Amino acid sequence: MATRKKAVTNGSTTPGHVKDPRLARAGRARIEWADSNMPVLRAIRARFAKERPLRGLRVAACLHVTTETANLARTLKAGGAEVYLCGSNPLSTQDDVAAALVGHYGIPTFAIKGEEHKTYYSHIVSCIEARPHVTMDDGCDLVTVLHTKKTQYLRDVIAGTEETSTGVTRLRAMAADRKLKFPVIAINDADTKHFFDNRYGTGQSSMDGVLRATNMLVAGSTVVVAGYGWCGRGVAMRAKGMGATVMVTEVDPVRALEAQMDGYISCSMAEAAPKGDLFITVTGNKSVIRREHFAAMKDGAIVANSGHFNVELDIPALERMAVSKKAARPFVDQYRLKGGKRINLLGEGRLINLAAAEGHPAMVMDMSFANQSLSVEFLRKNARKMKKEVHIVPKKIDREVARLKLKSMGIDIDVMTPEQVKYMATWSEGT
Repeated sequence: MATRKKAVTNGSTTPGHVKDPRLARAGRARIEWADSNMPVLRAIRARFAKERPLRGLRVAACLHVTTETANLARTLKAGGAEVYLCGSNPLSTQDDVAAALVGHYGIPTFAIKGEEHKTYYSHIVSCIEARPHVTMDDGCDLVTVLHTKKTQYLRDVIAGTEETSTGVTRLRAMAADRKLKFPVIAINDADTKHFFDNRYGTGQSSMDGVLRATNMLVAGSTVVVAGYGWCGRGVAMRAKGMGATVMVTEVDPVRALEAQMDGYISCSMAEAAPKGDLFITVTGNKSVIRREHFAAMKDGAIVANSGHFNVELDIPALERMAVSKKAARPFVDQYRLKGGKRINLLGEGRLINLAAAEGHPAMVMDMSFANQSLSVEFLRKNARKMKKEVHIVPKKIDREVARLKLKSMGIDIDVMTPEQVKYMATWSEGT
């Protein structure tokens, strides 16, 4: 059951396309639970509600529609913004959350878990047609559609934000080609985002997704992690902590060396393929696991992706290699190859932490979405003066998010004395 044009919201109407409006009550309870674990965002929302710094601003957000994202949307709305939300991945939407956003919070939301390709892009267009002043993306799909198929709406856009490393990479390519038509802040590059969200959030939620999909025993198994960026570090850390032997594959020699010195086995995918029990890709690149790797894997190997797009796995090659395919469990497609070997693909190769689980814990998304909220406030004031390129989150915002998080945890830190401040600013004092 899906409603597309109008959904009743406490006597008013809110546009939206969700799976089932009857899920709204359950979604609201889950949103409130997540909110109780997001003290930084709550503090920002309280200030926004008083000051209304986003009054009259239209925001089109293409993000994973989860409980945490719902609280970000509520915060922007409290600040006075009109928020239009769609999913940034066909399998990451939580349908009860989408229903609650429309039915309880009056936020136009266009997202259904498992939506087909055509519906996915129609939802993005629905948000673009709201004529946003600010875009908020996770993977750069909304910005790409805006720059290619819906260019007539560009004139209203003053700036944007980007949540994830994959999207930042695409945006920097656009800027290098002089195609980017407005400034974008790379939320992913904030220290309080990638140090925590990417490492601790991706690490925990990816293993959570694998366990929900398979119920496998990680202890004693060999886990192959493709990519040793912040996400890869987190996945490797959690797999090792659960008792696995961890092999890391990389194309960057510095990161490969770091992985080895961190206690993992650094190697090529060709070397890892016949040894791994579980493979998780987190590179942001395409065809990281290819035909020759599938052919070398052991019977029963499990393959998953936690990067933004499912192109990290060469699924078309696996489809061509298979003599049969069946749904072994929810979110597990089992491919039988010639000779009888079985390869188990999780979540259609999409982000396993959101396809089969609930994504990052609210406590870590608290910082990421605090960066989003404060960056939108910053853009409202400064976008007209910024170059049409990718910008880092201002250090003042990064430090404020860290300060608020520490305060919420009851942690005090030291403050430099006047003598220390003076010493750090001078060059004349030596031995």
